[in-house]
Amino acid sequence: MTTLAIDIGGTKLAAALIDDDLQIRERREMPTPASKTPDALRAALKALVEPVMASAHQVAIASTGIIREGTLVSINPHNLGGLLHFPLVQTLASITGLPAMAVNDAQAAAWAEYHAPGIDTQDMVFITVSTGVGGGVVLKGELQTGEGGLAGHLGHTLADPHGPVCGCGRRGCVEAIASGRGIAARAQGELAGLDAKAIFTHALRGHPHARELVAHSARTLARLIADVKAVTDCQTVVVGGSVGLAEGYLSQVAEFLAQEPPVYHVNLRPAFYRNDAGLLGAALLSQGAQQ
Repeated sequence: MTTLAIDIGGTKLAAALIDDDLQIRERREMPTPASKTPDALRAALKALVEPVMASAHQVAIASTGIIREGTLVSINPHNLGGLLHFPLVQTLASITGLPAMAVNDAQAAAWAEYHAPGIDTQDMVFITVSTGVGGGVVLKGELQTGEGGLAGHLGHTLADPHGPVCGCGRRGCVEAIASGRGIAARAQGELAGLDAKAIFTHALRGHPHARELVAHSARTLARLIADVKAVTDCQTVVVGGSVGLAEGYLSQVAEFLAQEPPVYHVNLRPAFYRNDAGLLGAALLSQGAQQ
């Protein structure tokens, strides 16, 4: 059975046909509409999937935000703009004429990474560090989504009670500190106004302030991983996202984690499927639901 998988992010939309053997075909990508309105997103999704949907039997959507009964909601409503309460499943089912399901993108990515080569545990946590910080939890071989879809939103756990205010309204969330947006917000002097990618470039060149910004993010993530270990007793933590996979970042996280007491140590791995994890995870979940 061929699945039309769709990944909806804050900056890009991606779609691909995925077969039962997880082979990706006819992958397509386009920017997320700058105008965050229902009409703009609906039009963009239609343009994205129409060229390939005739070959599909079902639709699987991985999306930023919380998915609740097929509708898009969010911890941070400002991130979604006019897309709060967007009927995601209903919209794609209407466009394609196919049965559709939806899941949070980090939860979908966690499910894909759980099936990646080399994972030999039933208890795994996936953390993505990018513009924000998200995650997914697999315990005893089952993806945890929660009744309200909130499970795995690890970026909104507390890192510093005196830290910056997060977009969710809470002060000192991991996301407000360790994310690409958080790194950029702390930049001062000649680095002020630069995005995380540029700051990482400066850090690799040895810029002291840039190196400190990256290290602060990595230290915060290491503490989150220790907390996650304490809560779940997971055996493996997989790290993805543009920041999480940036050169030298995960090795710093590992160094900071090694400074924690041994009981909090855990096997760290970079994401195997990288940018395709959301697409593959959504397809896997959809295929499993049909069995």
